[in-house]
Amino acid sequence: MNRKVNCRWLQLGGILLLLLAFGGCQSADSSKDKQALAATTRAVPVAVASAVEQDMPVYLTGLGSVTAYNTVSVKSRVDGQLIQVNFREGQQVNKGDLLILIDPRPYQVQLESAQAQLYKDQASLRDAQLNYQRYKDLLQESGAMSQQQVDTQKSTADQFEGAVRADQAAIDNAKLQIEYCHITAPASGRIGLRLVDAGNIVHASDTNAMLVITQLQPISVIFTLPEDSLRVVVQRMRQGTLTVDAYDRDDKTKLATGTLLTIDNQIDQTTGTDRLKATFDNKDGVLFPNQFVNIRLLLDVRKNSTIVPSVAVQRGPQGSFVYVLKADKTVEARPVTVALTQMNQSAIDSGLQVGEVVVTDGQDKLQNGAKVEARSPAGNSNASQPTTQPATKAPKS
Repeated sequence: MNRKVNCRWLQLGGILLLLLAFGGCQSADSSKDKQALAATTRAVPVAVASAVEQDMPVYLTGLGSVTAYNTVSVKSRVDGQLIQVNFREGQQVNKGDLLILIDPRPYQVQLESAQAQLYKDQASLRDAQLNYQRYKDLLQESGAMSQQQVDTQKSTADQFEGAVRADQAAIDNAKLQIEYCHITAPASGRIGLRLVDAGNIVHASDTNAMLVITQLQPISVIFTLPEDSLRVVVQRMRQGTLTVDAYDRDDKTKLATGTLLTIDNQIDQTTGTDRLKATFDNKDGVLFPNQFVNIRLLLDVRKNSTIVPSVAVQRGPQGSFVYVLKADKTVEARPVTVALTQMNQSAIDSGLQVGEVVVTDGQDKLQNGAKVEARSPAGNSNASQPTTQPATKAPKS
């Protein structure tokens, strides 16, 4: 009898444990459902920006290298001792400035010797010419001279005249050598490091230059573009001058603005690119020869375009779309047509109106109809919260 009672109590205890376990599972499932529901209704923090209307520049970009407009390696054209250096390293010089003086005294002696020989030969020429005239007169008047003597005297006078011309050439050559001793700047520009010091003997046959002058104002940039872009560049060049902007290696800071000068006459088959040359006035001296720069060639400007940050545009199976912030603080996934993307901005052809607010960060956590909490874009904590009211049109550039 006692065993039957114990078995019944055990059965009742087991049933009670099962009921308690089932109740606990239902309570846990209900808690999870509540948490999932709360997660779906919680607002997702996102960054937003308004679509604005402004002009959109159309650029072609390439990598370029700065080259001096003119580069002159100054060498000596005479042999002699370098006795004066009239410049400082890094100095800006003008065309015609005296830079170096080579000892001119040996060439001054040659000049004086040639002048003395000229004086001597001129005297001999005058005597020969007088004798020729006398012989000629005697032949015509009395026949005291033969024709052969007259011709011989004329030949002698002509020889002295040739000697006088040779002496004059020697004088001119000596004067030229003296002028070569005074080395002047062949072009305006900046002098580099001095490559020879005063006191050294220089020769006209020396292969190394004494100094190098680079013309930095204006200055040139050689850059490359794909061959497929050349057709539109040539068409734009026929319509007018194209503007070229040079940026630093990080492609963030604009260094200078210039104009496109020309296109090379052949395409590099190994790279499929062609070289273009642009000129910059470089008045502030920010460009240096052999400096690498990023080039933006302005081809066109799209007027009155609807502009949004490029990060707002997402790609999906159906194409490009943006998340648009609605008045009830939910988002709508809206398809858009992107006309052009330049740098960090995109021009929208259709699907978006000026003043509408789009999500620029946090799109990976969104779906159509999700509730969001708009915040200022990163790096602009003081910016005001955007609204869904139409934004004022941005001033046209």
